[in-house]
Amino acid sequence: MGYKSGRHFLQIPGPTNVPDRVLRAISQATIDHRGPDFSQLALEVFHGLQKIFKTTGTVVIYPSSGTGAWEASLVNTLSPGDKVLMFETGYFAALWRNVALKLGLEVDFVPGDWRHGVDPTVVEKKLAADRDRKIKAVTVVHNETSTGATSRVQEVRKAIDRANHPALLIVDTISSLASIDYRHDEWGVDVTVCCSQKGLMLPPGLGLNAVSSKALEASKSARLPRSYWDWEAMIRDNKMGFFPYTPATNLLYGLREALRMLLDEGLDRVFARHLRHAEATRRAVRAWGLEILCLNLDEYSPALTTVVIPEGHDADALRKVVLERFDMSLGTGLGKLKGKVFRIGHLGDFNDLMLAGTLCGVEMGLSLAGIPYSKGGVTVALDFLSSR
Repeated sequence: MGYKSGRHFLQIPGPTNVPDRVLRAISQATIDHRGPDFSQLALEVFHGLQKIFKTTGTVVIYPSSGTGAWEASLVNTLSPGDKVLMFETGYFAALWRNVALKLGLEVDFVPGDWRHGVDPTVVEKKLAADRDRKIKAVTVVHNETSTGATSRVQEVRKAIDRANHPALLIVDTISSLASIDYRHDEWGVDVTVCCSQKGLMLPPGLGLNAVSSKALEASKSARLPRSYWDWEAMIRDNKMGFFPYTPATNLLYGLREALRMLLDEGLDRVFARHLRHAEATRRAVRAWGLEILCLNLDEYSPALTTVVIPEGHDADALRKVVLERFDMSLGTGLGKLKGKVFRIGHLGDFNDLMLAGTLCGVEMGLSLAGIPYSKGGVTVALDFLSSR
């Protein structure tokens, strides 16, 4: 294929667009990861991440994907045969369950319809019935990237407390951190899992754990095998700004710059921006006469919107048209949603004009793909954006 003029619109819900400032930071010369300049870089990054997670506790950074951070959260806190309460909120929740099963954990996997988040009342009932305290951890995907449903972590924490249960609370914030309000300490989360390529506005390559004192205590007796993922060595060396093995130095340069950008904008403004773009997108979807996959208004995701295609039509055919004609990537349907939905990512380094262009591409694509819809979704979204 020849040269395509203009910019590519990467509107999948991650990896997200990487800002120029972050790209320039990543392009700096690699330095000695045992030297004083690196120590200063790492300590600034750890301090900045504490502000993003809203914690005064430990944050661990791995050269990894989010999947690695999932595994780290489990192997550092649990032992073979331990029981874990997990919830089928979508594709990624199911993948996390598979990780747990391969590690030799017993999983109570509460079935779901992929259109809702975790139900706190079910959490409370399950834990209240667990009189022998066999459940050692409750895992929650905060923002299910496959469905656009956001679970109410604070209410899950309250449900655990009402049941007076000692289980750890482990939360996946892979597509929510730095995009949706999240409070590790205040909400009593024990391990928060994240990665670099979503709200943190970096390329893939960094996996993160924020760790409570309760989780650190649990790690002392946890017996699942761990070496690369071991918190102990990481925390020991991180205190001085170093790592027990070679870190992703240039991604840390980018992370430092991304943290500066987020904190300069202010997290409250970042969250408000995401809420605003999400609402504009949903108004467009409704005006087109299409269905939003998430059914609970209280669980609508500020980071992405998953759109259901009318029966008899193929969402991937729409995505193909949009990519070929307008050089824009939309998120595919995952797992049992393949071909039935497409996903619009509106998170990370994103503004009103970028959203307007995204929605224009979708509306033109619907027409070209022959999908039945009502015109005017873009106009409705623009009216909302220009009125605020």
